[in-house]
Amino acid sequence: MRMLLHACCGPCSLEPSRILREQGHDLTIFYANSNIAPAHEYEHRLETLRTWAGSEGIAVQEGSYDQQQWEKTAGRIGSAAVEEARKKLLAHKSEEVGAEANASLHFGKHGELTLEEAAALAVDPGKRAARCRACYRLRLQEAARRAAEQGFEALSTTLAVSPYQYSDIIQEELERAAAEAGVKAVFEDFRPFYPEATRRSRDLGMYRQNYCGCLLSYTEAAAERAERKAERKALHAAERAAHASEHAAEAAALAARKAERANYDAKQARKRAVLKALREQRKQG
Repeated sequence: MRMLLHACCGPCSLEPSRILREQGHDLTIFYANSNIAPAHEYEHRLETLRTWAGSEGIAVQEGSYDQQQWEKTAGRIGSAAVEEARKKLLAHKSEEVGAEANASLHFGKHGELTLEEAAALAVDPGKRAARCRACYRLRLQEAARRAAEQGFEALSTTLAVSPYQYSDIIQEELERAAAEAGVKAVFEDFRPFYPEATRRSRDLGMYRQNYCGCLLSYTEAAAERAERKAERKALHAAERAAHASEHAAEAAALAARKAERANYDAKQARKRAVLKALREQRKQG
């Protein structure tokens, strides 16, 4: 089947492309990702994809890069969530430091959240899921239109390989977009193949990004990494504290054994000295 495969990046394309080609599909990759920011990140991912796809003999088409359109859809939902998070933080800080001090607080511009703001958003996955749904819809609708325009029979997406994405929502939006455009939706849950895709991309030396694409996801990912680091640090501290008494007991036992040995050695030394003195007396007598 002649298929247009929407791709978010090179590493995520490895296993879906392999599997779909083994199933007999004739693939063309479509890079439609207006969510990715900043622009140089968008270009870096595209170049990585093109380099790999070229080595595999897979054609790559580029969609539009329209940040303004993304801001009107997914970005708008993200902005609303940001403002709500900011209000919650302001209210919380007002209780802590007082309204006068709170008035001087600085928040980053949209898409440039502090880690504290991002953490506040992370506690409400529903808002993140709504933003991601709008993002999927924008990109998959563009892909579906391209597929229909160029006579492709089917549409699929590499988004379904990532365990960090909303797989059910991706399937819903893929099927919606394909139905609207009159092409066949081919959804497959590629998540079980994510570890292999990770291994292969590392072996190939491919650029691997550490956030989904939009600047909101960048700050959220940074916050989550910081949180995991803090959790690991706290866990290590707890483990050290838990073992402290064990170490102290072991040290005390070692010290007792050393003292016992020292006493024994001293006693034996005294015995040897007495025996030596007796031998000397016998010689003189």
